[in-house]
Amino acid sequence: MRGVTSIAAMRAAIRAVARDLPPLSAVPRTTMPGRAAFQARAAEGLPFIVTGLVDRWPLCTVTRDMLRARFGDVPVRARVGDYIGTAFAPDRAMHDMTLRAYLDLVAAGTEALPPYVGNLEIGALNGMCHWPGYFSKMGPPRFWLGPAGTVTPLHCDYDDNIFAQALGTKRIFLAPPHHDEFLYTREANPVLHGSPFDPENPDYDRYPLARRAALVECTVSPGEMLYVPAGWYHQVRALTFSLSVNRWARALPLALKGDPALRRHD
Repeated sequence: MRGVTSIAAMRAAIRAVARDLPPLSAVPRTTMPGRAAFQARAAEGLPFIVTGLVDRWPLCTVTRDMLRARFGDVPVRARVGDYIGTAFAPDRAMHDMTLRAYLDLVAAGTEALPPYVGNLEIGALNGMCHWPGYFSKMGPPRFWLGPAGTVTPLHCDYDDNIFAQALGTKRIFLAPPHHDEFLYTREANPVLHGSPFDPENPDYDRYPLARRAALVECTVSPGEMLYVPAGWYHQVRALTFSLSVNRWARALPLALKGDPALRRHD
């Protein structure tokens, strides 16, 4: 699907390229680049935020009341219980319900950790997103819905990622790919690696090497899109009730600049 000779070789190449990146002290913003400008900037291998694009989507007009009224019967799957501690386990608890029932559960506020609808295809919302043609091939849109306090713990995906914030605000911590050596990572699957380190509540006694990880924090506001290059570690927390949607590219990561040694020729 990604057109590469080896996922392992691609991961190694991403980490090798990252070692030459300049330090990142803040995530920059850029205004709605075209395809060529986006790809040129993404090829530098650093994250950035795109403005002036997502705020034009119908999805950005959605409210909780609208979700209930128009999409309440849509089936969803919610992460419940300790979905942070079991984030990279194959058997974390999920509950199937309607979107209306999920919103009722959130409103009740009875769960210690707010339940989270995360990484879910919701076809009823797809038509409200107008994706730019930054990549020739992308996976399907994946929606993330939940109240303040919902968290996706520190991890990396070995695919380029565009993450659009439609409703609410999220705080995101990022760390470069080669700093996995400081983050006590483990493989969940060949293109997903997780870390037990929590940059919001760092435990340096337990994870002393994490002091050396170059973490940068950013806030993604409604109508903004964050580009997360393949291999970059990121932790995501909703600061308010939030609706986000992302897509992963399904091709050689742009930071690898079309490396012919990694391309599969069928």
